[in-house]
Amino acid sequence: HSFGWPLNDATGGGSFIYHYEDGTAAVGFVVHLNYKTPHLYPYGEFQKFKPHPVISELLEGGRRIAYGARAITEGGFQAVPKLAFPGGALIGCAAGFVNVPRIKGNHNAILTGMMAAEAAFDALSNGREGDELSAYEQSYEASPTRAELYRARNFKPLWSKFGTFLGAMAMGGLDMWMNSIVPGLSLFGTMKHGKTDAESTEPSSKHKKPEYPRPDGVITFDRLTNVSFSGTNHEEDQPSHLQLKTPSIPIEVNLPTYDAPAQRYCPAGVYEVLADDDGSAPRFQINAQNCVHCKTCDIKDPSQNIEWAVPEGGGGPNYPNM
Repeated sequence: HSFGWPLNDATGGGSFIYHYEDGTAAVGFVVHLNYKTPHLYPYGEFQKFKPHPVISELLEGGRRIAYGARAITEGGFQAVPKLAFPGGALIGCAAGFVNVPRIKGNHNAILTGMMAAEAAFDALSNGREGDELSAYEQSYEASPTRAELYRARNFKPLWSKFGTFLGAMAMGGLDMWMNSIVPGLSLFGTMKHGKTDAESTEPSSKHKKPEYPRPDGVITFDRLTNVSFSGTNHEEDQPSHLQLKTPSIPIEVNLPTYDAPAQRYCPAGVYEVLADDDGSAPRFQINAQNCVHCKTCDIKDPSQNIEWAVPEGGGGPNYPNM
């Protein structure tokens, strides 16, 4: 794991590399979606990361076999929702049980899955059905999952408020060290996250455009070619599962104010602004077929104008070993 570079200090994120059998490895890059500049291109940051000598050394001579993307629920302790509802429950990453500083969540997904399963088994054994699994929520409150999230509760708010060096490395490290000595003890109490990821986006006029190098086709690749390695597919004659609440907003609001950030925050090139040859008559195009179901648009769109719905027929990416 790493964090920071090539992102600037004000933008949270980092990387992971997991080694598997047969000489394969998963290389990924995380960008916190509460970044301020609408010019930032998360996919481009990932491509800038890979040529680093330490990383490129691992990739040389290899070939890409898959590509994918998803949004990570990293609100932690403060953002855990109500877990049970009549007929269902939220478990694992769906409920946000990711330990952000450790980029770990599988163990909590397993543990909460077991808690929910035990509560469901008890309910069925007693002839209940369709009601609320309150026993699951009670199990969570007394679980090591809750205790772990509570100890790490301030890491993400500190990182977001004070940046990577001071907030994450210094203050976040101190906070986690204190929690390791006295679980739950923090000089900062329980901090709030502040603005939503959408509200954090500032007008493009406040920020300079970063430069992103052209892909070399060996270690770095263009976005659309990588999307072809996701195996994503949707029936072309179905209604788009990506809908705009107000169709005029992308061109009338997001383009002049935020430089149409959907063109960049989407890791699959779903959204484009097209225009005539002379640059006139801009129009917003949605390439729903490309969608890899990461849900970033639903989260980051500054106008909260995009609604993501489940597509017909189970369409979407086909991830092998991801």
